[in-house]
Amino acid sequence: MKKQPIGIFDSGIGGLTVFKEIRKQFPQEDIIYFGDTARVPYGPKSPQTVLNYSVQNARFLLQNGAKIIVVACNTSASVALQKLREILPIPIIGVIQPGAAHATSVTQNGKIGIIGTEGTIRSDAYSHAIKNIDPKIQVFSKACPLLVSLVEEGWEEHQISELIIREYLQDLQQQDIDTLVLGCTHYPILKKAIGKIVGKNIKLVDSAEAVAANLKEMLPNPETETDGSNKFYVSDNEDKFRQIATRILNREIEPLHRVTLGESWFVE
Repeated sequence: MKKQPIGIFDSGIGGLTVFKEIRKQFPQEDIIYFGDTARVPYGPKSPQTVLNYSVQNARFLLQNGAKIIVVACNTSASVALQKLREILPIPIIGVIQPGAAHATSVTQNGKIGIIGTEGTIRSDAYSHAIKNIDPKIQVFSKACPLLVSLVEEGWEEHQISELIIREYLQDLQQQDIDTLVLGCTHYPILKKAIGKIVGKNIKLVDSAEAVAANLKEMLPNPETETDGSNKFYVSDNEDKFRQIATRILNREIEPLHRVTLGESWFVE
């Protein structure tokens, strides 16, 4: 019987941080990844638009045989996760709940900072998830919309990235946080620069490891020891995606295909 793949989608390349961890933890699984590079970033867009895009992305993965879908875009997860679970016949995993749970488990002083896109921060999804686990925890949020563009440009080690990160984080650092949630899957690509600015006393949390742990609870042990396959799809700019993705994953990105998703999949 043909294996069904794990499906992952993101607004661009950020979800490759989730792909990387899932591939590490599940070497025998087939994985299909879709990056919506034609419409990145999702953060500034309206909730309805993000919902429409997310449904299109998920249905594309379902059409390609996905047995489970990981919504690796925090903005999509904050807006569309519940709707996707209602309309699709397979399990859907978001990145917010696992990240929130991990943050609450590692904080020592009960002060957690969240950085994310405008859409994620506007939704208060991380704050609600953390408060549901421990109402006593104080949450401080900051939208950092330019960070996605820095990653998409491949500027994670550029001097301008450090200047922008420092400007964004100064308010959160004044709140005496001891934990910082990287509430966008693009942001772990900037982890080195962020860690340099916040210092060793602030723990950085991204959701990739927590998502992989969730998958371990949901997927049976593989019946084969054969390495799984990878398929990558984007909606635009294949060459740029390949260049940045190869650097992030330290591997060749093949096969890589460009697809256009139909407007008939919009949610009214």
